[in-house]
Amino acid sequence: MAEINAANVGKLREMTSAGLMDCKKALTESNGDLSAAVDILRKRGVASAAKKALRDANEGVIAQHIQPGARAGVIVEINCETDFVAKNDSFREFCDDVAKTLAANPAADLEAARVAQVAKIGENIKIPRFHRMEVTGHGLVAAYIHTGSKVGVLVEVGAGKDATVASEDFKQLVRDITLQIAAASPYAVSRESIDPAIIQKEREIAAEQVKNKPPQAIAKIVEGKLEKFYQTGCLIDQGFVKRNGEVTVKEHVAAVGKQVGDEITIRRFVRFQVGETPAS
Repeated sequence: MAEINAANVGKLREMTSAGLMDCKKALTESNGDLSAAVDILRKRGVASAAKKALRDANEGVIAQHIQPGARAGVIVEINCETDFVAKNDSFREFCDDVAKTLAANPAADLEAARVAQVAKIGENIKIPRFHRMEVTGHGLVAAYIHTGSKVGVLVEVGAGKDATVASEDFKQLVRDITLQIAAASPYAVSRESIDPAIIQKEREIAAEQVKNKPPQAIAKIVEGKLEKFYQTGCLIDQGFVKRNGEVTVKEHVAAVGKQVGDEITIRRFVRFQVGETPAS
């Protein structure tokens, strides 16, 4: 009898997209025989997605849900096999339901719903990642999904006073920030929040590029290249897209803060793009 262990259960689950407990029971009944276990699951109607889980799911959409009050929200990537399905109304409705569920409960088990959708549309579906945010103190969470649903943004922006959060100037600023992130794809909010290892790597690359320069010039050139890296990769140092780069995002945020009489802070953000490899 083949050993019934976590690896076998996982393999059967990958082959059939059936639930974890269903796979365990089927393997027990089949004395660990994978092929027989697949047949058992098929007979029970829980392996209707058999073998579809082995197909590549490289298309898909980014979906979002912001809870009432805009104090919590989620962004999620959901993959399918073809762009045709990614544009399908039923698939889009499923994606919206997934986002809504994760916004309410990030620990929710979505496997049964995923398997049912696989059976319905006839393509493999994966939910590789999601990110949920909840406001601490005064502020709000906002999301933006770019046309085509291939790029999405989730951001938390804070304020010192609750009255600021209710103002239209603040809400418009937050909308503009989500558009900025979608368009300019920053690495981090500020240079202080970039992983030091990334900065060190950029410094080494810059130094290697000018290694034949006079020693006294290398340090200055490297710092100049790092500054350009910050201006491209740090959200608040980027040129504000809506003003054609005439001011930085930091300057625009400060101007709106002065207008509403409060200090406004971009606390964090995530930007998802379908099919990208997330940074480790």
